[in-house]
Amino acid sequence: MQTSFTAEQLRDPDTAESNKILRSCVHCGMCTATCPTFLLLGDELDSPRGRIYLIKDMLENNRPATELEARHVDRCLSCLSCMTTCPSGVHYMHLVDHARRHIEETYTRPFPERMLRRVLGAVLPRPGLFRAALTAARLARPLGALVPGQSLTAQRLRAMLKLAPASLPAKSAAQEAQVHRAEGTRRGRVGLLTGCAQKVLNPTINEATIRLLTRMGLDVVITPGQGCCGALTHHMGQHDPAMAAARANIAAWGAEMAGEGLDAIVVNTSGCGTTIKDYGFMFRAEPEAEAAARVSALAMDVTEVLEKFGYAPTREAPGLTVAYHSACSLQHGQKITALPKQLLTRAGFTVKEPAEGHICCGSAGTYNLMQPEIAGQLRARKLENIQRTRPDLIAAGNIGCMTQLGGDTLPVVHTVELLDWMAGGPKPASL
Repeated sequence: MQTSFTAEQLRDPDTAESNKILRSCVHCGMCTATCPTFLLLGDELDSPRGRIYLIKDMLENNRPATELEARHVDRCLSCLSCMTTCPSGVHYMHLVDHARRHIEETYTRPFPERMLRRVLGAVLPRPGLFRAALTAARLARPLGALVPGQSLTAQRLRAMLKLAPASLPAKSAAQEAQVHRAEGTRRGRVGLLTGCAQKVLNPTINEATIRLLTRMGLDVVITPGQGCCGALTHHMGQHDPAMAAARANIAAWGAEMAGEGLDAIVVNTSGCGTTIKDYGFMFRAEPEAEAAARVSALAMDVTEVLEKFGYAPTREAPGLTVAYHSACSLQHGQKITALPKQLLTRAGFTVKEPAEGHICCGSAGTYNLMQPEIAGQLRARKLENIQRTRPDLIAAGNIGCMTQLGGDTLPVVHTVELLDWMAGGPKPASL
């Protein structure tokens, strides 16, 4: 694709990177075949190729975003299926992230949407506020059906109340800053991202991770000062809050690396893992560039760590069939596809992969709150394909997907909870 950015524009590192990405696109359209929104809506502007044209025109002309760009870029899930499909290696993720920031900085959204985005950006990354908000939403949940109208604001309010859990688990002391010592001979020392939303919604995921890794001979360090990875605000175009969250994590893990050292930074939420592995790029022009690159190099999905240190089950096969849901951030963002299924098989589960496994479930960070109609269609499509495998349960490696797919007849369990159970941990409560 030809571009015509000026020399002045190309002095900006984000614009220079977007120019490089745009020039790598050959307009082939293969991305349209695996784009969830194009499959549902059939609009070229709701495909990666169409969005690329919109973004190019907006950035190249250095003009404020309009409602057109905002609407079609907002409908993008950032599932990155297009990047897996693209034969030319177009790095769509960095391009759409740049576009989201430009839209956020130059386009004035309708007042209700501005307020909702500010609230989500302030509440979701802060576990204390998030817990309080969920408590309030749980009390208001019965009123969801009474919200009138079909406006996007009304749909969003109903979606927020519907997604609020009926009850909240108690706070877990295991997730607070501390060192969980290895059992037996110490084989390594790893940091663990405890996250923000997951920390509130399902602390048993972190507890299972800690139990399993310590039994495997690893010290598990929860560093003081760590928090949200920044992904939630980053994908809403809220650049400064995202960078501040990432900067705090880089400083926290950097201090630990400079002290007793770390063999890995373990991430058990794949959406967070994709972002942390991208810290090196995000901070390439910042003073923390080297420190960020070191953090990205150490970041590993929990399944990668388990494979590295030789996960082995200790219990007999449970005789359960698992439908494995491959989170977009894991399969497309981190290119981890076979490993979780291999580990589950090793643990004694019969693993089934549903049809259209490459298509997003509709969670995508805050997408199921901001675009509830599309997200609902994708959820229904995903669950229909899962049911066809006749499983006993669903396994996934991302809390967003687990929340999106929950509430049906099938239990949804994190992969690491199942692996912990088969290696001596407790049976997951949802089973």
